[in-house]
Amino acid sequence: MAKLVESKCIAPFLRWTGSKRWFTKKYIEEFMPERFHDYHEPFLGAGAVFFHLSNQLFEKKQYYLSDSNDDLINVYTQIRDNPYSVIQELKQFKNTEKDYYNIRSCNFESPHLKAARFIYLNRTSFNGIYRVNSSGLYNVPYGKRVKVDHVTEQLLLNVSDRLQNVHISAHGFEESIINIKKGDLVFLDPPYTVAHENNGFIEYNQQLFAWEDQERLKNYIIRLNQIGAHFILTNASHWSIVNLYEEIGSMTKLSRSSQVGGRNKTRGMYNELIISNTKI
Repeated sequence: MAKLVESKCIAPFLRWTGSKRWFTKKYIEEFMPERFHDYHEPFLGAGAVFFHLSNQLFEKKQYYLSDSNDDLINVYTQIRDNPYSVIQELKQFKNTEKDYYNIRSCNFESPHLKAARFIYLNRTSFNGIYRVNSSGLYNVPYGKRVKVDHVTEQLLLNVSDRLQNVHISAHGFEESIINIKKGDLVFLDPPYTVAHENNGFIEYNQQLFAWEDQERLKNYIIRLNQIGAHFILTNASHWSIVNLYEEIGSMTKLSRSSQVGGRNKTRGMYNELIISNTKI
């Protein structure tokens, strides 16, 4: 891996089911290419890998972050461009059950208010789950985390500083291909369509990322190989995923503990697949 220069260490500012913090803490160095040009993350979520890599300054690199979730991308954009307005709104929100449901029921129009609402609900909801109903309304219950700091002013200001000059956009993963060049690094963490190591499909994720989307993702990765870009893909350890990506890259099975909402209570051990071409 190329020589890195340490900078201010900034952690993800969102709680996110399926976050790859576990991957950055223990495994990521095994899969990094010796060198790469620009960095792309088309399934942004909490951005654990982006923040990990950006904590070590890569000279003359561009970062391209995107996600199909418009509300999520609005949060990143507002934190980058308008952090003080977001923080000021967060300070007006109170962490009580009554206030939570009142704010959850609100439909703000202002981008910075929408961002503050998203962060507040993320910090104070049950397990930090992002879930909407068929009408597109956020429906996660109150988490009763009464002592949590739902503002984290300094963290958000640090994140805003880190996001300066970062390209942030709302679109599907396939649209990100236009910015990817030979020698770039692409990290992909799609919603998991299948449950770990059994034959079941994850009902909710089937709505977000169906099997047809997994097949589209496979074709996208074939295009990355044709371009000559490096990729690292995480996915569930399941026979259907193994068959789908056979002969496209190298596969590594990693074991990790399942932790819900960032808590330390272990809910079991899972194997995940890391598919990449960085060492081929």
